[in-house]
Amino acid sequence: MRESKSDIEQRIINNGVPADNFTLTIVPNDQADQPDSQVVGHCANDTHKILYTRTSSGNAPANTSPAQDGSSAEPQ
Repeated sequence: MRESKSDIEQRIINNGVPADNFTLTIVPNDQADQPDSQVVGHCANDTHKILYTRTSSGNAPANTSPAQDGSSAEPQ
């Protein structure tokens, strides 16, 4: 089962990360390698990736990882 952006967002919030402390962005596959971002899912028939970026105040990226529950939206 594939997760939508809103499903992933809710799972991150449920893991204790405040909604204003991260962003999820949908980008084409060739733009998915971005500093301080982590691929947390994919969509549009695998042509786009969903990137998670942790922010310290809702605006500036911080060097931390999202809370993990052991599952992944992206097959390894």
